Amino acid sequence: MVEAAQRRGHTVTLFNRGKTRPDMFPNVEKLRGDRDGDLKALEGRTWDTVIDTSGYVPRIVKASAELLAPKVRQYVFVSTISVYADTSQVGIDETSPVAVAPNPKTEDIPAHYGALKALCEQAAEAALPGRTTVVRPGLIVGPGDGSDRFTYWPVRVAAGGEVLAPGDPSNPVQFINVRDLAEFIITAIEGGHVGIYNANGAPMPMGDLLSGSKAALASNAEFTWVDRQFLADNKVEPWSDLPVWIPPDPGFEGATSVRIDRATAIGLKFRPLAETVTATVAWWNTLPEPRRAKMRAGITREREAELLAAWHAAHPAPGKPKAKEEGGLRSPGRMSLRTCAFSHAQRGMSS
Repeated sequence: MVEAAQRRGHTVTLFNRGKTRPDMFPNVEKLRGDRDGDLKALEGRTWDTVIDTSGYVPRIVKASAELLAPKVRQYVFVSTISVYADTSQVGIDETSPVAVAPNPKTEDIPAHYGALKALCEQAAEAALPGRTTVVRPGLIVGPGDGSDRFTYWPVRVAAGGEVLAPGDPSNPVQFINVRDLAEFIITAIEGGHVGIYNANGAPMPMGDLLSGSKAALASNAEFTWVDRQFLADNKVEPWSDLPVWIPPDPGFEGATSVRIDRATAIGLKFRPLAETVTATVAWWNTLPEPRRAKMRAGITREREAELLAAWHAAHPAPGKPKAKEEGGLRSPGRMSLRTCAFSHAQRGMSS
């Protein structure tokens, strides 16, 4: 976000605790404090726009929004598509119902992530009625993503060989490059656009993501498509064990087809998949070897090999006998559809 704003000639002030990578952006003004109880550094100052990238609890968003309301023209709140209550509906748009927490005073973020984000949106709008821009991203990907949720696939494809590909190649997936998201937010600010915008990538088939990654990386990867039922029988979960992918199971038919036409109408644009993939792998390769030795998302290579062996045993090539079944494989995992937006301090949110 800082880089996008500076490229377009804007002056940026950062407000945070100064605990995570405080040496970043040495030419940017930095105010120290804590949005939960220490906003003194913001008092007596004025800005054109606030970009709130790390609000999870409505009480905390309310405090900053009310303090800054007389001092700014616009308040941009980065939310999430996880606010939507019903992902079974295909074509979710900004008017679709949002989740409601059973207790509006709860601050249990892991249990009520989407509902709390919806309340944060409402807190910002209440403080600055008609001057709030709510941006709802999906899975944010690209260089710098410490979750490895998207990175798993380009890195795995780059390694080549037989790659376990989940479900049906036609299953849609949806994600947005962090740089495209940042550019869109700056565009929305420059245009004075307020209201709610889903900021996600256009849905693409999972098969296109993998084949496009293979082409971009000049990889020798070969994809073995393993059906949903086999993965379920072997306790392999979408999104957590095999990230990005959410099959159209009952209740999730619309999870990866969220409408984005409102955002594209005011300037949301997308760089080619190949650029996202190659930049992600280039960034990954700069990380220390101990960090790259264990990805934070996806299955291990050993687990993948076990699953592929079991799949081939149950589905032998023509002319080969079917191997005797030895029972299902086992792996921990759960499906979670929470999606984290940017955060000044990563809070371990699952997506």
